[in-house]
Amino acid sequence: MHVLLLAPGTRGDVAPATGLTAAFVADGHEVTVVAGSEYADLVTESGGKHVAISAPLAPAAGSTFGVRAYLAVLRTYMDSAASAALRAAPGADVILTNAISPYGHDIAEHLGVPSAEALLQPAHPSRAYPPMIASAHDLGAVGNPLGGRLARTVPTPYDPACARVRSELGLAPESRRSAQRRRRAQGIPVHHGISPVVLPRPVDWPAALLLDGFWWPPTPPRWTPPAPLQEFLAAGPAPVVVTLGSLPPGASVGGAISTALAAGTSRFVLQGDDLRQVAERLGPDRALHVGDVPHAWLLPRAAAVVHQAGAGITAAALRAGIPSVPLPIHTDQPFWARRLTQLRAGTSPLPVKQVTGERLAARIEEAASSAALREGAEAVRDAMADEDGTAPLRAWLATLA
Repeated sequence: MHVLLLAPGTRGDVAPATGLTAAFVADGHEVTVVAGSEYADLVTESGGKHVAISAPLAPAAGSTFGVRAYLAVLRTYMDSAASAALRAAPGADVILTNAISPYGHDIAEHLGVPSAEALLQPAHPSRAYPPMIASAHDLGAVGNPLGGRLARTVPTPYDPACARVRSELGLAPESRRSAQRRRRAQGIPVHHGISPVVLPRPVDWPAALLLDGFWWPPTPPRWTPPAPLQEFLAAGPAPVVVTLGSLPPGASVGGAISTALAAGTSRFVLQGDDLRQVAERLGPDRALHVGDVPHAWLLPRAAAVVHQAGAGITAAALRAGIPSVPLPIHTDQPFWARRLTQLRAGTSPLPVKQVTGERLAARIEEAASSAALREGAEAVRDAMADEDGTAPLRAWLATLA
């Protein structure tokens, strides 16, 4: 069976898709993954064929874009992603979409093949959480589902791409809300790459929504840890990892991070181009800047991890059983940051806009030294240990063969 897996977005969107890819390939399926051009190696090393999204997801580094200009960049990216999906579609027997590629269902409709959603965040309105597009504040049992329903009416950067795909395929025009209602009525499966240990199944979810467990990316088969990293780890106590993701928060946060890291005695492994100069200022005894290192290898060797609380890095920290210092910025990150705190596996969230050297230093010290946070993170790790998040989708594909 030929599986088309749509994975537009950041590395945090693509890495779990490669976990599914490797599992599907192991079952004998052919897999094509639509993802950003910078993730070609990630896809091919998992056994999939990569079809590139050529447009950038974010404005060029150093740009002073306002909100309108940034939305224009996103619309261009979404349009490019839809074009890549159309190029990749011929020959597909089944299509899996993520949260920002619902046009995959339209392509499946045109081809006459089944489709399913493979999501990394909860999307259905529920009393258990606010809408992920603006998750900074839990609105409670009444406000959360209302907010979730209202969020479905907000225009998105991928709406024009969906309309274009339907037009080019000769399908009747359809609004996003109408499409969502139709797919719910059809019972299209909605799989979530989330462990029920981390997000217990909400009682108000319909039966078609499934919590599979996390989709762990495979470790590249030929990867070995760089000698400088091995030497740094061996030279002292376990370091704190600071990783700011593929969409860093900007240079304005760098000064506060530099001040915080210099304040204590911890050692640090820093990931992200914005942190290269921070490592240089701290010196080789206190800090090492690294490039792409698999978190499955690195994080279990760390004392704690500072991150933006995206779905992928949150899951990776919990899998490693180490405490987190969450620095959420937007969308679903505040939600995952709160979950870390509620699971007693992370400090209280420190939104990026509120970061100061003093506040961050205090949270790093707490995360690196707290036995309670370490025990909480290890408890989640142990509870997830036997989960195979790929099993439900693999079983579904087997019913289609």
